[in-house]
Amino acid sequence: MTGATLYAALPSPFHPLRGGELKGAIVAFETWGTLNATRDNAILIVTGMSPSAHAASGPLDRSPGWWEPMIGRGRTLDSDRYFVICVNSLGSCKGSTGPASPHPDDGEPYRLRFPAITIEDIADGAAQVASSLGITRLCAVMGPSMGGMTTLAMALRHPPLCPNIVVMSCAARSGAFAIALRSLQRQIVRADPGWNGGNYQHSMDVASGMGLARKLGVATYRSPQEWRERFGRARLPERDADPFASEFQIESYLDAHARRWAGGFDPASYLYLSRAMDWFDLADYGGSVEAGCQQMAVEQALVIGVASDILFPVEQQEEIAEALAAAGARVDFQSLPSIQGHDAFLVDIPRFAPVISRFLDGL
Repeated sequence: MTGATLYAALPSPFHPLRGGELKGAIVAFETWGTLNATRDNAILIVTGMSPSAHAASGPLDRSPGWWEPMIGRGRTLDSDRYFVICVNSLGSCKGSTGPASPHPDDGEPYRLRFPAITIEDIADGAAQVASSLGITRLCAVMGPSMGGMTTLAMALRHPPLCPNIVVMSCAARSGAFAIALRSLQRQIVRADPGWNGGNYQHSMDVASGMGLARKLGVATYRSPQEWRERFGRARLPERDADPFASEFQIESYLDAHARRWAGGFDPASYLYLSRAMDWFDLADYGGSVEAGCQQMAVEQALVIGVASDILFPVEQQEEIAEALAAAGARVDFQSLPSIQGHDAFLVDIPRFAPVISRFLDGL
């Protein structure tokens, strides 16, 4: 196991799907376990919008990762059995080349000079990581949320690499509610005076807008049932003199999320990746989701949805499962009864882990 960040170089120049180019672009990743002699035991994880490649701890980085309970010796993604790779998305600010990276012409951050990035470009970056390791066929590729979209795009654009996929709490194309929500979040960020037309000096300059966008997002990442059970109408023991200061515990919880988020993620990266999710549509490849899946070579697929997810409703995962099955894949569709909404893949490990373990055992 390593757990330390590594980097794969993209072809230079790299030409994104919607135009422009990137010179000297890199994609950050971490690994756990050992790649076997036949190079067929690798599982590649593509992340949601905000995580880094640090999905779990390792000897070189002992800090807990964002999917810590799932990766390591004896866990679902067993590092004694699999070579686990987690890739940070192209366009992110967590190690891969993105809007916060220095432009090769002047060393100043790209900001809005960064070319438009799509889910397909992110998928190509992840595929390049596998290629850099000499892997031509992954044991499985998996991803939650935006990472589920990236998984589908990898299977579409790199069929021999992706015979087995696991997609969680995602969609073949974003629905109107998710698009509306992300549009509002982007507008909130851009309305912050510190945004300055994209010419901010530091992410903290846009702390207010980023914090408000995060609060709006977190409100939809869990379900109304969980909010009711965790907080109800419980009030804070004390409050500020401001008559409109937070009064309920749920408000304080969201305020804390906003404080942790502000300054911790680049605002332009947030906008670019958010928009990439809106753009992605498997129906662009042949006129329907089914036609898009026909261009893949998926043999086995696990599609997981959560009944209480309001951001990516479970019928969107059903659509993926049905399209993959129509394309000839053996599909296991699971609708899990977690009350933890969209974020269940992060926190409801007792429900997710056994389902994924059974799938991997059957490969």
